[in-house]
Amino acid sequence: MTALKVAVAGASGRMGKMLIEAISNADDMVLAGALDVAGSTAIGTDAGAFLGKPAGVLIESDLAKALADADFLIDFTRPEGTLKHLDYCAAHGIKMIIGTTGFDDAGKAAIAAAGQQTAIVFAPNMSVGVNVTLKLLEMAAKSFAEGYDIEIIEAHHRHKVDAPSGTALKMGEVIADALGHDLKEVGVFAREGVTGERDPSSIGFATIRGGDIVGDHTVLFAGIGERVEISHKSSSRVTYAHGSLRAARFLNDKATGLFDMYDVLGLNNH
Repeated sequence: MTALKVAVAGASGRMGKMLIEAISNADDMVLAGALDVAGSTAIGTDAGAFLGKPAGVLIESDLAKALADADFLIDFTRPEGTLKHLDYCAAHGIKMIIGTTGFDDAGKAAIAAAGQQTAIVFAPNMSVGVNVTLKLLEMAAKSFAEGYDIEIIEAHHRHKVDAPSGTALKMGEVIADALGHDLKEVGVFAREGVTGERDPSSIGFATIRGGDIVGDHTVLFAGIGERVEISHKSSSRVTYAHGSLRAARFLNDKATGLFDMYDVLGLNNH
């Protein structure tokens, strides 16, 4: 079997390094490119130097150089950067695994459109465990449709720039869809002052930022006399890396199309 040629965006960041290490440990993959923002002190250095074993791949800021030998790009950066990478990948038939969060509707539409030119897995969380949790939430929401208040509590490290997290929003979307609602109409993202009684159809969000928390998510279904909590806690970003590699393998025989981790894991109902 020919090794999958994978490039990594944000190569000098925490997630980028985790991805590079996972690729270096995978028998069926090879690091084919490393990308970072212009001006980064990592530009021109070996992408595997932090592992103590050079990868023979230099970190580049130029897309054409960084992706010249790549068939896949794994991207966990920022929306504006990912969308630039998306245009290039769509034009050159490079498949993408997008774990970036914080896209607006226009950004999501651009990703969907690019799926007509190349194959993309786009998910706010690449963790296998999180995606199984999403499926459990879909089932739970249907059972707790009446008489239960739904609250989503998420915690991340102090460096995370968007809130609520993409995973928390995805949890809200899954629950809202299961209940026949639109999260944009029922989501409550801030409470302060005299808020009045809770709207029973609302889905509340609470955000915590601090320290080095990798990612904790809890959905609370609170009824009268009982409450059910469904939680997922990440202790390492390695789960996101392994899920991303699994997504790349899934895309190997796909030419075009937009997929998510439900597709990768076979969790879709159809």
